[in-house]
Amino acid sequence: MNQSFYAAAVAASQQQQRLNVTANNLANVNTVGFKGEQAQFADLLYRNLVGPENAQLPRGSGSRMIQTTTDFAPGAMMTRTDGQNYAIQGDGFFAVRDPQTNQVSYTRAGVFHWGSVMQGGQTTYYLCDPQGNYVLNQNQQPIPMTDDAEATYAVGVFDFANTDGMQHLGDNRYLPVAKNGPVLAGTGTAVHGMLEMSNTDIATEFAKVIEAQRSFSYALKMTQTQDEIESTINGLRNG
Repeated sequence: MNQSFYAAAVAASQQQQRLNVTANNLANVNTVGFKGEQAQFADLLYRNLVGPENAQLPRGSGSRMIQTTTDFAPGAMMTRTDGQNYAIQGDGFFAVRDPQTNQVSYTRAGVFHWGSVMQGGQTTYYLCDPQGNYVLNQNQQPIPMTDDAEATYAVGVFDFANTDGMQHLGDNRYLPVAKNGPVLAGTGTAVHGMLEMSNTDIATEFAKVIEAQRSFSYALKMTQTQDEIESTINGLRNG
């Protein structure tokens, strides 16, 4: 395959992936605790061509999206006094435990509610997230609830020395990987009656949409131009 065709085809497909990341950010602009993602690109394989006077001229194969990174910058705070709503002022995450697998994951979304479990023939209520996971206190234990619907509970705040590369589990939950290090006490404070909104900036995301569209258009134009060149060359050969 001609190198120009390859580079243009790769560019078009990678800009489509970039647009998918941006579209997901925009779709979650009103999602509580959502953290936007950013597409990261890297150059594909280069090789050196011998130019005039034996000069080494690099020739690239385009670029591709190698990963997405999560922007953990804080979102705007919104007052929500009804129910068990919490936000973290500062750095850190809420910890939630899956009652079936005991897997602990971390989130900035503090929309919590009552959850019940049968223990010894009696029903015990715990603070849970919308997926039914137990919200943990600073001792990493589930938080029992009282009959007072307006009560405030000591929700734990946790953090990591490095948050880069945390695994996404869906529902705005993250799972630490080896390079994140051990879980630490968070420096932020859990505030009852507040919610942290998405940190997606609409203007920035729309600018990225325009960039991706233009890059995609240029890649297709490159493919069209190379096709015209090949057609002209083949015509000359056959002539």
